[in-house]
Amino acid sequence: MTQSSKARIPLLPVDEAKAAADEAGVPDYMAELSIFQTLLNHPPLARVVNDLLAMMLWHGALDRRLRELVIMRIGWLTECDYEWTQHWRVASRLGVSAEDLLGVRDWPAYDGFGPAERAVLAATDDVVRDGVLSDANWAACERELGADRTILIELVTAIGAWRMVASLLRSLRVPLEDGVDSWPPDGVGPSAPSA
Repeated sequence: MTQSSKARIPLLPVDEAKAAADEAGVPDYMAELSIFQTLLNHPPLARVVNDLLAMMLWHGALDRRLRELVIMRIGWLTECDYEWTQHWRVASRLGVSAEDLLGVRDWPAYDGFGPAERAVLAATDDVVRDGVLSDANWAACERELGADRTILIELVTAIGAWRMVASLLRSLRVPLEDGVDSWPPDGVGPSAPSA
């Protein structure tokens, strides 16, 4: 999405978004984000989306680093600048290196990932591109993440949830927050011409 694209749903002013967040049971600080200034036009839906994502972000069984690599890959595959940019900051705060975050752009060629990262990134590619996880990549995830059903279910749910978020963000043309640079760290998005 280009920065010149006009939002399809007007962002609520922060004070209105915070009031809607209170009504919906969404934490106030979420109302400072453009995604929630959009979603809080529909408070009950904003709450459901927040609850789903927050559960995986704050109480999830899936390794946080792997989850962030999955989200970054989704942002890249779907050309969702907002998702890439927000989770660049989240993943960086969690200690994921810039090299690894950039590695998701072309993970098969990046030698910094081990078998677990490769398994979840292949699973992500399957679900984003085909809508379903292949048998071979499911087996790789079972092998690398263990047979814990909770983690495997959460992996597939995380891929589906953040794929949905990317669709919402792009379809509603949710803009980046003021002062936030596009496509960190280098401003290069997926459709940028090769040098």
